[in-house]
Amino acid sequence: MTQANPKPNAAVRTPLADSPLIVTVAPNGAYKQAADHPAVPLTAAALAAEARACLDAGAAMMHMHVRDAQGRHSLDVQTYRDAMAAVKQAVGDSLLVQVTSEAAGVYKAAEQMAMVRELRPEAVSVGLRELAVTEIPDSELAAFFAWLAGERVMTQVILYDVADVRRWQSMRERGMVPAGAWSLLYVLGRYSAGQVSSPRDLLPFLQVADESADALPWAICAFGREENACVTAAAAFGGHVRVGFENNLLLRDGSRAPGNEALVAQAVQGGLTLGRPIADAADARRIYGEVR
Repeated sequence: MTQANPKPNAAVRTPLADSPLIVTVAPNGAYKQAADHPAVPLTAAALAAEARACLDAGAAMMHMHVRDAQGRHSLDVQTYRDAMAAVKQAVGDSLLVQVTSEAAGVYKAAEQMAMVRELRPEAVSVGLRELAVTEIPDSELAAFFAWLAGERVMTQVILYDVADVRRWQSMRERGMVPAGAWSLLYVLGRYSAGQVSSPRDLLPFLQVADESADALPWAICAFGREENACVTAAAAFGGHVRVGFENNLLLRDGSRAPGNEALVAQAVQGGLTLGRPIADAADARRIYGEVR
């Protein structure tokens, strides 16, 4: 009796004990203000201090948003450079900095892509829904993806549901996305009532990912009190995690987190409980920087 071939992804699954968990902190996002929490970092100096605290708590990576002088979301290149320089002065290369290209209702796709090209960051997150829009021809989007791949920019593609995952997979299969340093971010519960996430929200993503031979590193972010349960579930399935004030202000017991580092520490504890080593920045660069 001939044994059936395993699913494409089955062969690449790594034991948890051999799979460092990348904990990313997203300390502010595009919208949070001091009125939401006094510890939300809004300046370069505050981001630098947050980088130090979150590195000490176990983060390997920072998902960075910057703000203008009025505290509003910004994709200004010089503002990014100033913030990145402040973080580097605080922690050196011990934290991988990933900038966002988020539109936040302010920027168009062409402006987002232009910012990334000018900044040339080490790592960036891009929302597939924000870039793959009717005003951007497929040829222009493919050229941007080719530039990211050619520059070896570690690019995390943000996906909100199964339809997004299938769209991304189709782009890869059609040759729109060349081999590069790609990873995925599954956003859990973005369209659930009150934007409150549940670990169950991860299951559809995993199911559709298992149907593809295109195995990329993936992480999740989640909203609300069950953020910690969601990231622990993701860690159990071999994924990576993003936590922080961008999406959630609460500890797992429902109390308000005193700072982003407390949310990082929870995620680290969950990973260690599962037997996963905690990644440092070198691990993150190796995992997210591999060309696939």
